[in-house]
Amino acid sequence: MKLLVVDDEQDVQVLFQQRFRQELKAGRIEFQFAFSGEEALNFLENRGTADHVLILSDINMPGMTGIELLRRIKEKFPQLKVILITAYGDEKNYHAAMANGADGYTTKPINFDALKQTIFTL
Repeated sequence: MKLLVVDDEQDVQVLFQQRFRQELKAGRIEFQFAFSGEEALNFLENRGTADHVLILSDINMPGMTGIELLRRIKEKFPQLKVILITAYGDEKNYHAAMANGADGYTTKPINFDALKQTIFTL
């Protein structure tokens, strides 16, 4: 399974690689990383979406927010699943995410056991 993780904080890459170490080693999962919404859309438009089944995106990023990225992904690539991640678990973000077609929503700090279960059941 190939996933695209979108977050403006680059240390997220190391965190995901550590937390999914067993799944990576077993070949059950493969990550690509984008550090902005714009970079994520560019990646999806230029590399295609056939290999990617899930996008995990932070909501609060400079430039394009995760909500805007979600909106644009669902318009251009409706087959892709999107889970939004936020440090601010407020109802406004949750409702905006669900209204725009999010397939999941979680807060930071991320519960990686729950996230893994969600990823492998989508």
